[in-house]
Amino acid sequence: MTDPHLGSRLEELEERRARLYEELAEVGDFRRGSVSENYRRCGKATCACAGPDHPGHGPRFLWTRSVPGRGTRGRQLSGAEVGKVRGELAGYDRFAALSQRIVEVNEAICEARPVLPVAESSPGSGDEKGGPATNLGPISPPDSKRRSPPK
Repeated sequence: MTDPHLGSRLEELEERRARLYEELAEVGDFRRGSVSENYRRCGKATCACAGPDHPGHGPRFLWTRSVPGRGTRGRQLSGAEVGKVRGELAGYDRFAALSQRIVEVNEAICEARPVLPVAESSPGSGDEKGGPATNLGPISPPDSKRRSPPK
């Protein structure tokens, strides 16, 4: 017996998926990773950065990300790039959240979609285990001489 609400639930899920795809198309530019703000000491004893209360030279902005098989990769950003890259990182967060929601809706669609009847295969067609076996005859040993393994 089929659920009368199944068709409307499936349509609702497919509409939700379509809206998510539309949102995904609006994400725009994105990149993964993070931006860090760093200060460093130059090592010169006479420089102001050598003082105990001085934070060091900077800020220096670094964009880093993990690259599979290659570890962490990054590069220094110019001051003008920082806002642009942070916006693109926010775009990635939006992309990742939407992707997760799309996966969840697709899984719900897969669960809600009814199973279609499968045509039965004729017995003995060989499509499944238990089909007719082919007689290959006796297996004969190879004609080559056996060799001992290398020492």
